[in-house]
Amino acid sequence: MGDSLRSHRAAPTDREQPLWTPDPGRSAATRMAAFAAHARRISGMALESYADLHAWSIDAPEQFWAAIWSFCGVLGERGERVLVDPHRMPGAKWFPDARLNFAENLLRDCCNSEALVFRGEDKIQRAVSRAELRRRVAQFAAALKGAGIGAGDRVAAYLPNMPETIVAMLAAASIGAVFTSASPDFGVQGVLDRFGQTAPKALIASDGYWYNGKAVDIWPKLAELAPRLPSVQWLILVPYLHDDADALAASLPQGISWPRFVAPHAAATEIEFVPQPFDHPLYIMYSSGTTGVPKCIVHGAGGTLLQHLKEHQLHTDLREGDRLFYFTTCGWMMWNWLVSGLASGATLLLYDGSPFVAGGRILWDYAQAERASHFGTSAKYLDALEKTGLTPRRNHDLSDLRAMLSTGSPLVPERFDYVYSDIKSDLQLSSISGGTDIVSCFVLGNPTLPVWRGEIQCKGLGLAVEVWNDEGQSIRGQKGELVCTRPFPCMPVGFWNDPHGKKYHAAYFERFPGVWHHGDFCEVTEHDGLIIHGRSDATLNPGGVRIGTAEIYRQVEKLPEVVESIVVGQDWEGDVRLVLFVKLQDGVELDDALAAKIKRTIRENTTPRHVPAKVLQVTDIPRTKSGKIVELAVRSVVHGQPIKNIEALANPEALALFADRRELRD
Repeated sequence: MGDSLRSHRAAPTDREQPLWTPDPGRSAATRMAAFAAHARRISGMALESYADLHAWSIDAPEQFWAAIWSFCGVLGERGERVLVDPHRMPGAKWFPDARLNFAENLLRDCCNSEALVFRGEDKIQRAVSRAELRRRVAQFAAALKGAGIGAGDRVAAYLPNMPETIVAMLAAASIGAVFTSASPDFGVQGVLDRFGQTAPKALIASDGYWYNGKAVDIWPKLAELAPRLPSVQWLILVPYLHDDADALAASLPQGISWPRFVAPHAAATEIEFVPQPFDHPLYIMYSSGTTGVPKCIVHGAGGTLLQHLKEHQLHTDLREGDRLFYFTTCGWMMWNWLVSGLASGATLLLYDGSPFVAGGRILWDYAQAERASHFGTSAKYLDALEKTGLTPRRNHDLSDLRAMLSTGSPLVPERFDYVYSDIKSDLQLSSISGGTDIVSCFVLGNPTLPVWRGEIQCKGLGLAVEVWNDEGQSIRGQKGELVCTRPFPCMPVGFWNDPHGKKYHAAYFERFPGVWHHGDFCEVTEHDGLIIHGRSDATLNPGGVRIGTAEIYRQVEKLPEVVESIVVGQDWEGDVRLVLFVKLQDGVELDDALAAKIKRTIRENTTPRHVPAKVLQVTDIPRTKSGKIVELAVRSVVHGQPIKNIEALANPEALALFADRRELRD
């Protein structure tokens, strides 16, 4: 698993060399290398390369996943059987005799004293030790049980990314309750579309949040929301902006402040971790929902835990004492992924608010001050950071930073260059991709492999990932559909309120029966890496040729005049024509010369079919709460079709910029 090359960062124009290769000593010291040695011992196979290790992990799934359980130190009773009905997909059963508790695994004793560090922009700073976290979880779990909440009941959080959110989740998991969350920037209808389907018995909400230096009250939304969620018996208000949480809570139906709710159980110190089956529901998560009411995706405790331990420890090289940061809200699956870092003994660095406070420096100030070992963010943040001209390596001490992670949308090659030239030259840059559907990744990083420009490093261990063409044939070096051909433990338990699994089956298994069809348009590279070209349902099809939207964004957004763009296909004269909308830098107007420059850049770097028929200027681009641009919603508006769920958008008012455009009538 080691590599004979020295640490090396190639120049951006050097296509024959990787941008980064781990030093042999560093590679040999990783958890991935240790697991490879463990795998060789138990399998009796040579497993000389990562490709060998990956092949074994999918060819011997029972041996592999049992090895992950033991190597990562899962607390619980594993049982004898690992996999039943391995050829059923869906339908395979993992660890059917196991009993474990998710919260117990995250609250295990570790040497490092800090569990959580929190910053609410530049307004609030707090730290929570592991001992204090256990104490607070014990109190809140006792309070939940005292309120009549137990196994299978839903506990919903309408909260910022703050310590109380993690306390609530761990307390719910400790008693077998099901946790579900949304960020406080969701509107009332967006919350109802989610929690209204899953009927929580308890709703935990903050009185507001900070964003870009401004205090945003949400208790007026709670006053409107509470009467419309009849399942809620307890509305627990977390004081964040205001000191008078008791008075605010008293004004709400079923309202009680967090301190008052917990007070009768202040003496609780021990947590009764209730053992649950491997597939016991842990989380209910929600699809983006821009084309209808969100799907309610149920994830099991055991599959989530095993998958996150594998990704954190092996693919991210997360170890006890490391300090893990990921910029996320509680409405994005990366929050759930981040929280699982506690199970590997890491300190979690939590941040809530705008990433562009203090002139865009705030996250890097935080990373320096808290000695972040792992820094995670979205590709769009890196796009914006480069556009602002910030170079964190010049003004920040990032000597503790070993890995940087990016997801949410494809990370274009030019952003790889930016990370290595302007952030840090010696780190593992992991572009990762998966989703809410599996609360984890199909393809991601590897600390023992090189980083090639514009490529995701590898397929995840234990995941039989392939790229298929429309005929269901596995392909390399060509664009196709990302599929997973064999069962894996973090497949959803199912969808909520889908008793016969019809919605679940339709979502993933209709395109290729018996095979998970993920909906990403991608290709396998000569290095066994992957490139994601966008979502399959957003691919463009002019003249019958499939084009990934990311191919166009890469060319357009490297132009200094362009801040961001979105491209859709418009039905036109029996075919599809491409329409590109661009958001430009302040003070820049789209004229014929700039439109020609945009088209020329696309043509010279892709193909004539990629060139849009129309280039139009907008002042904003609609996106989901997790920051993803919404091509399907814009396409619907362009065609005069209704948007079924605008509450899923962070800025729904932006849709009006695309409606009834005169330029699209000819």
